[in-house]
Amino acid sequence: MLRDGVLTCTGRPTGFPLWSSGGGGTRQRVVDLYAVGAGMTIDIDRLTEQELIDLNNRIVERLRFLSQARAHGRMLQFRIGDRVSFQPDGHPVVVGMLTRYNRRTVTVITDGGQRWNVAPTLLRRGDGSSGTHGTAPNVIQLRET
Repeated sequence: MLRDGVLTCTGRPTGFPLWSSGGGGTRQRVVDLYAVGAGMTIDIDRLTEQELIDLNNRIVERLRFLSQARAHGRMLQFRIGDRVSFQPDGHPVVVGMLTRYNRRTVTVITDGGQRWNVAPTLLRRGDGSSGTHGTAPNVIQLRET
């Protein structure tokens, strides 16, 4: 939280140490967030421009990590072959089968053959059934083995 130029961390420390560039190409540790407990304050008015840039980069990195962790957790609620639905902006509800996990999205093939890459936070269970949870998945055997 930023109040009167002072950044206050009231939650769990992030675990990212802050570094500043010293003279002669050396780096100096400014704050070790592993060692500092909850309630830590950082007076951002006393940080140099480089320290502020470092702090900003670490905050952005941490926010990206939290977002990816949340998306990954949501992604794992679904399995390959599950029937899912989602509603793109300006379109009716789309129903299809989850066919692939991507880095940030999942691939859904609709009943009409369209392929969509969808953020897992937008997915819902489609038409009440799921391919790997009880009923047989919608798979066609191409050749006998």
